[in-house]
Amino acid sequence: MEAHILIFACSLIAVVLFFEFSNGFNDCANLVVTPVITGALDPRKALLVMAVFEFIGAWFLGTAVAQTLGKGIVNPQNITLSAIFAALFAAILWNLGGWYFGMPSSSSHALIGGLLGAIALGSGPQWIHWGKVWEVLAILILSPIVGLILGHYLTKQVLALFENFKPNRANRLLKRLQILTSITLALSHGSNDAQKGMGIISLSLIIFYQISPKIMEKIYQPMEQNAFYVPKWVTLACSVALALGVGFGGWRIMKTLGTKLYRVRPVHGFSAQACSSAIIYLSSLFGFPVSTTQIVSSSILGAGSAQSLGAVRWGIGRQIFFTWIITIPGSAILAALILLLLKSWV
Repeated sequence: MEAHILIFACSLIAVVLFFEFSNGFNDCANLVVTPVITGALDPRKALLVMAVFEFIGAWFLGTAVAQTLGKGIVNPQNITLSAIFAALFAAILWNLGGWYFGMPSSSSHALIGGLLGAIALGSGPQWIHWGKVWEVLAILILSPIVGLILGHYLTKQVLALFENFKPNRANRLLKRLQILTSITLALSHGSNDAQKGMGIISLSLIIFYQISPKIMEKIYQPMEQNAFYVPKWVTLACSVALALGVGFGGWRIMKTLGTKLYRVRPVHGFSAQACSSAIIYLSSLFGFPVSTTQIVSSSILGAGSAQSLGAVRWGIGRQIFFTWIITIPGSAILAALILLLLKSWV
């Protein structure tokens, strides 16, 4: 029995790491689209830069988001392992579906929706910390609105600043600045998205340790009173998985963000990346899991609208917005269905 527990734990960890890989694979387009489309970086260099700094951001920039997901939404005592599996499978399927259809869906929405659906069915909605959930949902909703407004405002300021520059000189300088904003965006993305996997693995380790302390001591040393924390090897594993996902990239989504919304120029790329970096990192600092997809997409829309509202294809933007809206309820329902299947098989 104890050997089965260890296999079960390793299997769940593998699923979380695959989620992190699919997260990076899905979000890669958001990170590299503007420097690639504007010519600031060629695709291979962009992917390499992003993957390296994703790892650095994930490894060095804290675990506040992991704390929120690991103990903020539900107490570890009130969630089952099958519910965690169901939430993860639902989020992975949603990520892959977004990639397949070329729509930038939100990994954060998918994971949170999956957790809510699985916990509500498996343990009961009364065990969900709804106060914290509403805080997280409020930030998820507000952050892309801030990205849209800030992208619009910053682009206008940059256009005014470079008004007397020759276009070729301005574009050369903005392309160089885009290399810097690409790095800051990768750092901030790593600081937020890798922590989602860290939180789920650390939560699962607490549950597994309660079931079989002797066997789990081989891979996990608990804190006093089983307090939540993120082991170093969990941080490393999630950082590597996310960076690898970014390195392989999701090019279908890049086509939507880089060519279908409007013609992205260096000024748009610089402004959108600078805004996205600031919003995502501040969210990570305060422990809020945000949708980097939403923030980057809305910042790109805001940057494009600064020159002309008519230059942006708002119809594509509405499709992206619709995808965001349905992600949480859709992944919640999907997780509940997966949990029902798991219960019928066990």
